[in-house]
Amino acid sequence: MSDGAGEELSDRQKREIAVWFLSNAPAGEIHYVAKDVRALLGDEAVYEAAAAEAFPEHNKAHLVSLELPDRSGDIIITTYGELDKNNYLDPRTAQVATVDHIKQKCTKLRPAADEELPSAYIEDFRSALDVELSKYVSEAYPKGVCAVYCTSGKDIEGPGADFGLAAVISAARRSPQNFCNGSWRSIWNLEFYDESQFVEIKGKIQVGAHYFEEGNVQLDTNIDCKDSTVLQSPEDCAVSIANIIRHHESEYLSSLEVEICL
Repeated sequence: MSDGAGEELSDRQKREIAVWFLSNAPAGEIHYVAKDVRALLGDEAVYEAAAAEAFPEHNKAHLVSLELPDRSGDIIITTYGELDKNNYLDPRTAQVATVDHIKQKCTKLRPAADEELPSAYIEDFRSALDVELSKYVSEAYPKGVCAVYCTSGKDIEGPGADFGLAAVISAARRSPQNFCNGSWRSIWNLEFYDESQFVEIKGKIQVGAHYFEEGNVQLDTNIDCKDSTVLQSPEDCAVSIANIIRHHESEYLSSLEVEICL
């Protein structure tokens, strides 16, 4: 691999270029890109260094979901569940999965330790929202997965303090035989304010699509949303928050469909 002037690139430059291509691979296509990058580099050590850097970041950015080894469900690769580079918490099953980022597989599973989980009080809010969010996702996204994480205040034992949750939704549509892949990613950060009995909701929705029949067309779009609701019981909060998420996501999906059709 050389630059435009014919000079040989250094290993560092090759690695940086390889990392860029791998990190920017469309959803569901990083292994195809990796195969080409590996062949172009012709240097296994440089490729492995690039892959070790790029795959974890790509997996987190695209909220890649992987089947748990015991088939109890799927885990989303996200910074909210990241305990370290290779271990991720699945809050629904209270388990920790060891992940092989390059193979995109879970290799091991263990029960989560008490200190890795929220208190019973926070878990009531987290699990109630997880139930309602799962209902919505199963209706809206045929191949969607979701998870709810505690982001702050996980040791709070009862009312009287603020805490935070994050609701994460990931849906992918893979259809390489039709030269089309797509992904839906949304993250909803929820701040629960005890004194004002108020829940602040901030969402980010990202949609990606790649059409590669007789050309190469990519759609990559995102939108930020803001809303709020009243802090109530865990069950009532969960229903209200899930309805707000449903409203914003269906509105954005409708606007996208209109744009694409125009």
